[in-house]
Amino acid sequence: MNKKNTRKIKLFLQFHWLGLTIALLATILGISFIFFLRNAITAWTTSESYFKKAALAQYGLFFYIFLVLHVISLPLSGALWIWLMRGGHMKFTHLHKKAVEGKEISIHWSDVIGMEEGKQEAMEVVRLVVDRAQLQLIGGKILRGILMIGPPGCGKTYLAKAIATEANMPFLSMSGSEFIEMFVGVGASRIRKLFKQARQLAYVEGGCIIFIDELDAVGAQRAADRGFGGQTESNTTLNQLLVEMDGLKEKDYNVVLIGATNAPETFLDQALLRPGRFDRKIYVDLPNLEEREKLFAYYLKDVKYDASLDLPRLARMAVRKSPADISNLVREAALIAVRNKKERIGLKEITEAMDRVEMGIKHKVIFNEGERKKVAYHEAGHAVATYFLQPFHDVFKATITARGGALGMVVPHPREELHVHTKEEWLGQIKSSLGSYVAEKLKFNTTTTGVASDFHQAMWYAHQMVWRFGMGNSGLIGDYTLLETSHSEYGVFRGEKVSFLSEKIKEQLNQETQDILQGCLKEVEILLKKESPLLDRFAEELLKKEELDYDEIEAIFKEFGKSRPAVI
Repeated sequence: MNKKNTRKIKLFLQFHWLGLTIALLATILGISFIFFLRNAITAWTTSESYFKKAALAQYGLFFYIFLVLHVISLPLSGALWIWLMRGGHMKFTHLHKKAVEGKEISIHWSDVIGMEEGKQEAMEVVRLVVDRAQLQLIGGKILRGILMIGPPGCGKTYLAKAIATEANMPFLSMSGSEFIEMFVGVGASRIRKLFKQARQLAYVEGGCIIFIDELDAVGAQRAADRGFGGQTESNTTLNQLLVEMDGLKEKDYNVVLIGATNAPETFLDQALLRPGRFDRKIYVDLPNLEEREKLFAYYLKDVKYDASLDLPRLARMAVRKSPADISNLVREAALIAVRNKKERIGLKEITEAMDRVEMGIKHKVIFNEGERKKVAYHEAGHAVATYFLQPFHDVFKATITARGGALGMVVPHPREELHVHTKEEWLGQIKSSLGSYVAEKLKFNTTTTGVASDFHQAMWYAHQMVWRFGMGNSGLIGDYTLLETSHSEYGVFRGEKVSFLSEKIKEQLNQETQDILQGCLKEVEILLKKESPLLDRFAEELLKKEELDYDEIEAIFKEFGKSRPAVI
């Protein structure tokens, strides 16, 4: 018998010793009853008839009383026994989690796409967990905790399953919200039972992986209770998690805890992040251009698509899209192809799927001719301003079809992935936003309420430039938003604002914000007056077709001999 089977037998005896003891006692009692019954029958057959009648009367009475009492008590005792067996008053603390074998998950490294850096970190983790003998040979310690941080849909759960598959260990998966209940102490009990189960599995199988998704639900920073018990329950659960993570050090249990969260790292309690608990952090970020191309190839292999489909172009269109977003785009494109009775997915279906996801489903809005023309010039103003004054973006689509809450839309996409934003880029964003306002004013000598969201966007960029990033012209630098706060650290109630800025500085900052807006407005006015024929042509094409894609937009500008300015 090998070591693993011996451990299984020991663990079985540890769990079922009470049942085995009861079965043994029942067997002994049963044998004793058989001997007693045999002796009783012998005594009965050798007795006189008078004693038989007396015994029958006495035993009949006893049997009647016994039957009545059991008819009453058996249902009650049975119900009580079932209630106790199912947890009784402690049923809230039960943890119904079944471990999944790593080989049953069947997600391998080849299936993990779009997170190459996170994948490399995870592969190293697997090597350390599986080959811990070599690690211990040089006096090292195995990893106790791995924290995965990143936006939603980037594959943190997928990566954890790949770790379990490649390590071929039992996998216990829970969400952080499953630990939190209305009764104080329930979450802590569930934490204890989860780690106890993991240690038992590690004892038998040689290791176990615990995965807690949405860790911020249980690992948020501790705070004082306001009197309703909710914060106390959260604090108690987190305290128990900290204790259990430290408890793994008592013996050499090969148990690894993997936590995943979308929340910022600063949202988690600092005690969780210290060395010895979450020893390794894996940042799972949005895929880059090359990874997005691989993701499209991976998801498209399961569907029929046109051989002419340009994957690099799709990857450029999907800037800031997560793996989950790309998977959803392909599924949506397949549904659109079936709806249009096409046998293969093409660029048109992918583009329409992207429009559905980003802008919503088309809905019929009946415009009068004047309104329709205003919407067309509104979107044409956006497109022309973006084309000439925002060199960091391409105009991928323009439409005057109502989608979601918008009557029309221009969809720009970054020409390249930028991680640091410059003053010139943000000025381009403001000019692009103001293109609609200027076009309406030039063509109709009036403006509409459709510019509300455009003004909001333009004002946000200008305000951030001046108040936070020192991009104004007055020479004032610093993050002035820090001096206007709603935090309670200054002795005010949460939500109440307190300002440490003088009225003179506020006035100067606000004036500088307005100067940026006015400067951008003048540039857009000069451009659209100069390119008035192009603006008219673009609006006419929108009125005719209602939707223009990237190639059609480029054709209009080339018709006038225009080309994109170079990125600064």
